[in-house]
Amino acid sequence: MIFARRVPGEFGLRSENAAHRIAVEWDGAQGRQTGVYIPRRDSGSAVNVLTGGWLFPGQHHRASFDVKETPRDLHVAYTSRDGTTSVQVDASLTGRFQGSELFADLQEASAFFRHGSSGYSAGRARGHLDGMELAADSWRVEPVEVHAVRSSFFDDEGRFPRGKATLDCALLMRDTQVTWNPLPPKPVSLG
Repeated sequence: MIFARRVPGEFGLRSENAAHRIAVEWDGAQGRQTGVYIPRRDSGSAVNVLTGGWLFPGQHHRASFDVKETPRDLHVAYTSRDGTTSVQVDASLTGRFQGSELFADLQEASAFFRHGSSGYSAGRARGHLDGMELAADSWRVEPVEVHAVRSSFFDDEGRFPRGKATLDCALLMRDTQVTWNPLPPKPVSLG
C-alpha cells in the first residue's frame, strides 16, 4: 500500500474525485466507532478507476467533472460515464455556521467529521468492505451556504422516500495536505 499512497505526490498526479458518504456507527473492539459508508466513488482519473480495489481500497467509476472555484464561490458538478450518477453543488463561503438541525456549532460539526474519518465501501471481494482512513496534517473547515444542490443518488425516491435524505449543512476543507491510509477489510453478512 505504500505505492498507492506515495505515487500521486511523488509524480505530481492530481485527480478530481467524489464520494457519496453516509455517516454510520458500529460496535467495534474499542466500543462504538463512527465513520462513513460510501456506496459509490467516482473519479476523473483513469488510473484511479483502473487501480481502485487493487492498489488501494474501493472501486471507482469514471466521471467527467466541471469545477470552478474562486476564493469565495465554488461550483462542482460531475456526471458518471455510465450515466447513472450526476451531482451539482453551488456554494459560497459564509461567515456563520447556521441552520443545522444536527450540530450546535461549527466546532461540533467539524469534530463529527474529523472523528468519522474512516470510510468503507464495496470492494472487489464479495462479503467484505474495503476501508480507507483520511489523515490530515491540519484540520480546518469553513461553513458554506449552499445555493443549489442536486444528487441523482440522494434524489432517487426509490432509495430515499421524499424528505428522508435532506441536506443539513455544508462545510468546505481546502488547501489541506491529506493522506489516505488503507484499513483492514471489514467482513459483512450478505443476508
